[in-house]
Amino acid sequence: MAATKTRISSFSRNISAVSAPQLPGIKCGPNGTFFVSSGIPDLDKILGGGFPLGSLVMIMEDAEAPHHMLLLRNFMSQGLVQNQPLLYASPAKDPRGFLGTLPCPSSSKDDKSRNHDTEQEKGLRIAWQYKKYFSENQQNIDDHKDSNQEFCNDFDLRKPLEKHFYSGQRVDCVSIKDSPNLATLHDRCATFLGQFPRNDGSFSCMGRIAIQSLCAPQCEHSKMTVPVPFLFGLLLTNVTLQDWDMLSFIRSLKSMLRSANAVAIITFPSSLLSPSFCKRWQHMADVLLSVKAVPDEDKELGKLLTGYQDMVGFLNVHKIARINTQVPMILEAATFSIKLHKRRFLVLECLNQAPIDGSSGTSYGTSGGCSGSSRSGALDF
Repeated sequence: MAATKTRISSFSRNISAVSAPQLPGIKCGPNGTFFVSSGIPDLDKILGGGFPLGSLVMIMEDAEAPHHMLLLRNFMSQGLVQNQPLLYASPAKDPRGFLGTLPCPSSSKDDKSRNHDTEQEKGLRIAWQYKKYFSENQQNIDDHKDSNQEFCNDFDLRKPLEKHFYSGQRVDCVSIKDSPNLATLHDRCATFLGQFPRNDGSFSCMGRIAIQSLCAPQCEHSKMTVPVPFLFGLLLTNVTLQDWDMLSFIRSLKSMLRSANAVAIITFPSSLLSPSFCKRWQHMADVLLSVKAVPDEDKELGKLLTGYQDMVGFLNVHKIARINTQVPMILEAATFSIKLHKRRFLVLECLNQAPIDGSSGTSYGTSGGCSGSSRSGALDF
């Protein structure tokens, strides 16, 4: 009997939109790619639809502030509200207690915007023969919003997720604090991903993996206890066997994700890694993001950017997964501001340069150019 050949390529068969899955939280994209929501509507738009199914997402943490937890919480909550199994690994001793800090989906933002639109509608004087078309157009807009709401929710960071979403058997929590190596976590990931095999585009269910601070200093496996002075004839000073063990785990996890209906997120403190291994980690990621805290009372940066007082951090997009295609995706911007709208909703916006004040120096409008005379005597074109 011939052995079954396992597909190891990232390219998969192009599935038409007719046979696309009807599961909540999954939508069909170009070239037969299926997207999973990140839990943040703005991030889904930036990435061109969300996280591709079967991809590995890595987030570089900031040593100044835990802004990576904002992305991780929304990603976990999005899967739980859509009844998707979750595997959560954390350096904490009791990782299940972290589930109580997940945000709850809220429609108050949409309700307020809809109520505002309704008040404007009442203030308009529209002829009776056009009201019918206006109501039909409004119904189409509402249906479009409802369809998007099924893919990605708005989460209220002040309201905790209801307990019934994560109290069932569909949530598996793993503590990696006292583990001497990553063998236990690797076996748990393999068992978890084995429940969601990818068979010719059939979608019965999908899963999510969230690994927090993989090489955190409180983890036993990250301690530098076994130095490797020589490897392949090269002298490596700050390298241990544990570094290669973590890199091997990431490579194996990425391989398992390619043949499973799942998405995994790994956050790691890049400042604790050596520059060479940090580059290797970044190279293994399908989607690579990094977060940075906003410097306190940076007056120069406050003059340069609009809405600086409302920013809590910055999000940098370093790499976007392009599955089933070799055409790169060109972004309009690579750095975005992280804001909390009314201290409740996570918002990502492009950075905008603040207008130059006339008292602070020469502005664009008063600089030498085609119109007006030049004070310095330079030639005008």
